[in-house]
Formats: sequence, C-alpha cells, structure tokens
Amino acid sequence: MNWEQLLSLKRFGDTNKRLRKEQDETRLGFEVDYDRIIFSSEFRSLQDKTQVVPLSKTDFVHTRLTHSLEVSVVGRSLGRKVGNLLLAKYPHLRSVLGYQMNDFGAIVAAAALAHDIGNPPFGHSGEKAIGAYFKAGKGKVFKDLMTDAEYQDLCDFEGNANGFKILTESREGRLGGLRLSYATLGAFIKYPKASLPKKPSSHIVDKKYGFFQSEKDMFLDVVTELGLIKRSTNYLSYNRHPLAFLVEAADDICYTIIDFEDGINLGLIQEEYALEYLTNLVRPKIKTENYNALKTTADRVSYLRALAISTLIDESVDIFMEHEEAILEGKFETALLDVSQYKAQIKDIINLSVKNIYNSEEVLNKEIAGYEILNQLLNAYGTLAQNYFDENLTSYDNLLLNLLPETVKLTHTSLYQNLISICLYLSKLSDTNAMLLYKKLKGVML
Repeated sequence: MNWEQLLSLKRFGDTNKRLRKEQDETRLGFEVDYDRIIFSSEFRSLQDKTQVVPLSKTDFVHTRLTHSLEVSVVGRSLGRKVGNLLLAKYPHLRSVLGYQMNDFGAIVAAAALAHDIGNPPFGHSGEKAIGAYFKAGKGKVFKDLMTDAEYQDLCDFEGNANGFKILTESREGRLGGLRLSYATLGAFIKYPKASLPKKPSSHIVDKKYGFFQSEKDMFLDVVTELGLIKRSTNYLSYNRHPLAFLVEAADDICYTIIDFEDGINLGLIQEEYALEYLTNLVRPKIKTENYNALKTTADRVSYLRALAISTLIDESVDIFMEHEEAILEGKFETALLDVSQYKAQIKDIINLSVKNIYNSEEVLNKEIAGYEILNQLLNAYGTLAQNYFDENLTSYDNLLLNLLPETVKLTHTSLYQNLISICLYLSKLSDTNAMLLYKKLKGVML
C-alpha cells in the first residue's frame, strides 16, 4: 500500500480526480467529512444510546455521543502526531501533493467520530440481541430463504458493518450516503472482510466483519480506490487502511480509561483501586505537588485520566511509526496497544472494569430489558418484512408499515433486503425511542 492512494479524496460518484493541492484551505475535504457526520441525524441519536450504563440518568456518565466525541479528539491528536512524522519520512506528500499534518488528523478524527454510528440501542447487548433473534429466536425461519452470507450478516449483526451502511447507503436524494472521502471510509473500516468465513484466523482483521452483503459493491469500490491489499483468494478480506489502527487505538484508549473513570464516579470502583491502577500507568508523569493539591476524588481521577490518555497517545504513535512499513505491507496483525509496554496495566484496568462495571447488577438488569425490547420489535417487524416479501400483508402489518419512516424501503424481490432494512431502522432508534416503540406495540402506551 502507498500513502498517495491511501489519502484519496474521492467521494462516491466522482468522475474527476480530486487533488489535495487544489483544495480550498478554508474548508478542506477531510474536514467536510467531519461536518457531514456531526450534522447527521444518525450521529445525533447517539446522545441517547448506551455507552457503559444503559439508560443512565446520571449527568456525568458517558453516552455513545460523548464517547464518540472524546474518541474523535484523541484520534485527531493521534493523526496529527503520526502525520507530522510521516510527512518528514515522505516529504513528497507535502512538497508535491500538498498534504499537511492536519489532513491526517482530520481523517482519523472523522472516522473516529463515526466509529459507533452503527451501534443499535442498549450498547453491545443490542447487537447480541439482534443476532440472537436470527440465530436462536423466531428469526431462524429465515435461514433457508437467503444465502449463507446474507444469513450470517444477521446472525452476527455487527455495528461496524451497520455503520458502513449508514455512511454509504444511497437513498432517494442522498446518493452515496454522506458521501465521505474514501480515505475516511477506509480509516473507518476496522474489519475489511465479509461475515463469512467467521474468524478464519487470529489476524486482527478477522476478529469481526466490516460490511453487509448489501454494501459489497461499495466496499469493493472503496478498497480498490485505496489500494488495500487483498488477504485471501478464498474469501473476501483485505488488510486495513493504516489509519484504521489509529481509530482503533483512540477507541481503545477512551473506553479503557474513561469507562474506568465513569465506574469510579458511580461508586462502582473504590478510589484507592483507581488511584493505584492509574498511577501504575502514569507514574513517571505525575507532578506530586499538583496532584496533592487536588481535594476531590473527581479532580484526582480527572488528573490521572488526562495523564493516562496522553501517555497512551504517545505510546500508540511510537508503535505505529515503528511498524509503519510492516503496516503498509499488510504484515502487522494486531491492535497497536496489544504490543504496548503498558499492556499489563491496561489489562488490569479492563479486568477491574469488567468485574465492577460491565457485570454490575444495574448494567445487567438493563441489558436484559434491552434484549426483551429488541426481541419483541424484531418479532413484529421481522414478520412484516417477510409478509411484504410474500405479498401477504395482514391488517396488523399494514398498521406497522404506515408507521415506518419513508426512508425504510421494503421490496417484493429480496427478503434479505427487507430484513437488513428493518435492522437498520431499529438500530437507529435511541434507547428511549426503542423503549417507547416497544410500549406502543405492547399496548401499554398510546
């Protein structure tokens, strides 16, 4: 892979090549990507979607929106730091092609801003609930009515693939979705492979999948334009865009450190544990006089959190540049922080978060509620999808059909398209709207 292709400004439908040196410096192409994401309705819905504690009414607990904004800030710093080093290593990128340090920051920031845009309500349990409906629930009846790959898309419903669909899906009046640059789309795709085969290797790319069959053509267009290296002749899988490693690192840094901070502020993790674990990560950077002047738990934890994020940003940049050539050759097979010198400290923090936050009674109880809500919604709308395909709508189906937004298009020619459209519709619901729709269908709210 080469940076000239990887930094492509192409957008869906372009017939002429966009050149960086011809860009208006007041509003660069990659910065437009950020703007288009942040003004989208799909991004706004993240303000009422679960990050750690589902449906929390506590002001300081993060939602998917605040998490995404923070990941974007960290991603921008990572991109700028790496961009500065890459421009020194490959000076023609600046002198001949016109790329600047901030271009790298803008790409990573935009991709990081969108990294959770495809996540359904109720956090990762929402993904699992949708998959469980098709794999073990009433949705099993659809298995023989579509291809293996189409069915697998639904059985392992993946927020990353759903995000790619949201960003790129054409609809009336909006061809190419948000029409982001292909560089940003490439950085967004953490797992550039199809849903089948499932986890064929331990390579980071094979951990999950990054596109639905409905977006296969768009995916191929993006990876071809960017020059991503194909990993297998037996199945559809490509090596990552290098900047996807930075998007992943930004997310890893934020959920490791900031979820931990939320757990402390909620009282789920005792302060003495927090101080010990975070201090182990940032000890050389602590200024004792500054730290001792802080009087509250929140201020002390905030100080250590800032140092921890700064430490892991610098570490991620060092690792990226150390392995940059291997990354371009498709020979780097793991997440950046998986080879960090702070790997043990990160693992300790995550293990404590899993025990005290993710498996807390409050979180588990509300995830159970999320499972029930999505299962009931899928029962109703899954039946509608099949009956519409069969041209055998009931009176109840017609009522549901009339409530669907105009953007949800069902067809008589593809059951898979109907089901993936329904899943897309439900995935865009906020936690509160999913709960309200559930109550309406149950007849407990008019």
